[in-house]
Amino acid sequence: MTTTRTKFNDIDSYIASFPKETQNLLEQVRETIRKAAPLAEETINYGMPAFTLKGNLVHFAAFKNHIGFYPTPSGIETFKKDLSLYDGAKGSVKFPVDKQIPFDLITKIVKFRVKENLEKPANKK
Repeated sequence: MTTTRTKFNDIDSYIASFPKETQNLLEQVRETIRKAAPLAEETINYGMPAFTLKGNLVHFAAFKNHIGFYPTPSGIETFKKDLSLYDGAKGSVKFPVDKQIPFDLITKIVKFRVKENLEKPANKK
């Protein structure tokens, strides 16, 4: 498992740095996001896998005991009732690796974030 601040160039490299069990969870999260946001682009942002679509969409990351999911504060606020079962903060949620990851909920949140980003007015300069 990654323990130092390694710089990754892509999501494949990030995922490959973890044990097989964690890799499987990360790939499932990645695929869930891809299906919910097929037009989004994959990148590494803040040292973790991210998807962008007219700005940041969501990030995710692996830790020893959880998968972190970062759908921005609006994603957390909109789904706070569903997310109340999990630890988290203003813009993040922790899905324990020893429990079933709520892929249906991730799908709903990502679709919400896609809609939110697409409806956002273009930044004026």
